[in-house]
Amino acid sequence: MRITFLLPFVLAGLSVTAHAESPALTHQVEGEFDDVAFAVENAIINAGLVIDHRSFVGEMLARTKEDVGGSDDLFTKADVFTFCSAIVSRQVMEADIMNIQHCPYSIFMFEAADAPGTITVGRRDYGPSMEPVAEMLDDIIAEALALN
Repeated sequence: MRITFLLPFVLAGLSVTAHAESPALTHQVEGEFDDVAFAVENAIINAGLVIDHRSFVGEMLARTKEDVGGSDDLFTKADVFTFCSAIVSRQVMEADIMNIQHCPYSIFMFEAADAPGTITVGRRDYGPSMEPVAEMLDDIIAEALALN
């Protein structure tokens, strides 16, 4: 058996970066975390999608820091929204059935402990057969951050 792992109020300070060690496409905005989270949540809903889950990753890491031997605060807040699209999922899985591994899709966001007021919003960087998902996520992020 082979297993393969495969908003106008936030416009100031916008930048796009890619991280080599963990392929992701990100945007950074200055603002309040909760305001940006609200904008991301609304953009997902406005796209006609249902949020399956919102993971409060930052809260979990803060709560368990001492239990797992952590010493540094990584985030002031960090969340991940997961959701799916039947139309886009059908399209990418017809292109490559193994694209099931990417579903549900996610948008992550965080405020690093060492950079308060700077909110990073992003998504995974996918291969060519996942281009419809990448476009959908980019559109959602663009709406949330008023990048249009």
